[in-house]
Amino acid sequence: MNNRINKLFQKKKERILSVYFTAGYPNLEDTVPMIQELVKNGVDLIEIGMPFSDPVADGPVIQRSSLIALQNGMSIRKLFEQLKDIRQTVDIPLILMGYINPVLQYGVVAFCQKCKEIGIDGLIIPDLPMDVFEEEFKAVFEANDLHNIFLITPQTSEERLRKIDAVSTGFIYMVSSNSTTGAKTSVSELQNEYFERVNSFGLKNPRLIGFGISNAETFANACEYASGAIIGSAFVKALEGSDPTDRKVSRFINSIATVS
Repeated sequence: MNNRINKLFQKKKERILSVYFTAGYPNLEDTVPMIQELVKNGVDLIEIGMPFSDPVADGPVIQRSSLIALQNGMSIRKLFEQLKDIRQTVDIPLILMGYINPVLQYGVVAFCQKCKEIGIDGLIIPDLPMDVFEEEFKAVFEANDLHNIFLITPQTSEERLRKIDAVSTGFIYMVSSNSTTGAKTSVSELQNEYFERVNSFGLKNPRLIGFGISNAETFANACEYASGAIIGSAFVKALEGSDPTDRKVSRFINSIATVS
């Protein structure tokens, strides 16, 4: 696969900063300007959230942003329309993150083809089981040069982790704790033990740590155990308020103070 995700991890081995935001939040037409501002501020990878009415893996901040985006009129069709020319101005990897139900409603083949046409590099679908992916989706993902990014948690067994590593082609999303998404200000010893345990397995895929990464301290700690980290809820929360989007984005990314 000649995929931008692979190119990123080949080029940059550490301190990769991935940022999640909800498409259509705070305002419907913020999606493309948000991506462009994140790129301008040095982010390495962007996860674009596809709003869904029942986001079970997400905490209250992202749930609320999802609800507002849906009220604003966001849909997968609208998102694809917004992103149709994104590759004219943006060259870093872009991932769509969301739930399987809207993808099924759109049609899996049509969805994946549209992703390829636009220049999407991967998908994160937390409620897509690995066996279903392998049996029903893998071929169409590969045909459209799309990585499926699997999540692991502290409860993931070594056997399942090695299976995920074997099936994965981009990176592995290490969920830092057994909870929904949400910003936390520090990292527990238990989390570090889990990070060390996963590192000891010698997996072939790089890892990014997400859930609870919110500031320079938690980002730096995650980078000690993985290729980088993913920030979601803390960034979405930073988009609240009346300041211009560009100011909110640059202020937040600068507060992480570790973009390299």
